[in-house]
Amino acid sequence: MSSFVAFGQWTLPESPYALWVRGELDERLGLPEVLRVEVIGGEFVVTPYPPVNHALMLRDIHEWLFRAELGGGGFPWQMVQHVGVDLAEIGDGYCSDLIVVTAEVDLLARAEDRYLSPSEIGLVAEVTAHPNAHNDRRPVSGKPTKWSGYARAGVPYYLLVDRDPRQPGVTLFGVPNKTEGTYEVLGEWKFGETVRLPNPFDVEIGTGKWKPWA
Repeated sequence: MSSFVAFGQWTLPESPYALWVRGELDERLGLPEVLRVEVIGGEFVVTPYPPVNHALMLRDIHEWLFRAELGGGGFPWQMVQHVGVDLAEIGDGYCSDLIVVTAEVDLLARAEDRYLSPSEIGLVAEVTAHPNAHNDRRPVSGKPTKWSGYARAGVPYYLLVDRDPRQPGVTLFGVPNKTEGTYEVLGEWKFGETVRLPNPFDVEIGTGKWKPWA
């Protein structure tokens, strides 16, 4: 049986993705529960869970979307946080910060499932955290990131909230090119401005309390 050598000199009996999709990668690496493991570009990436401020931004996004859902008008979306996404086509697996799926997806029936598939997702949101923010952004050195992975998987919209004090702001990406693994920029906002998600969402998100990381 072939083996895969991962960063940190671990030798694995299978690819990181194969172990991740079965929920065995954490145990194989002997990691504590305070860490989360993702497979990005075929390699496993271990990061600590982010700070409270990160969670508050996600709460704000969720609440603004939830207001639209409660407002009637046939809002056809529902939201979940910190759910795995199985990108089987490219051999990656992410723990996404926030996912917007269509109302047709029966989340109650899927309550024990570990992962959603990209085909079920209308929009995914990621909030950057130090020191692994580069994994959420557009690749700068050719090495795959979640940005390129979501595009290759055909996720229609990617909302990136970047808390880096050198470049804080919000960017909405769309029109994924699955072949190239790229997105087009659909909108950019500074913290304090109102983010406007276009149709099919038609939602505004206030960012008045958002701050870069210290």
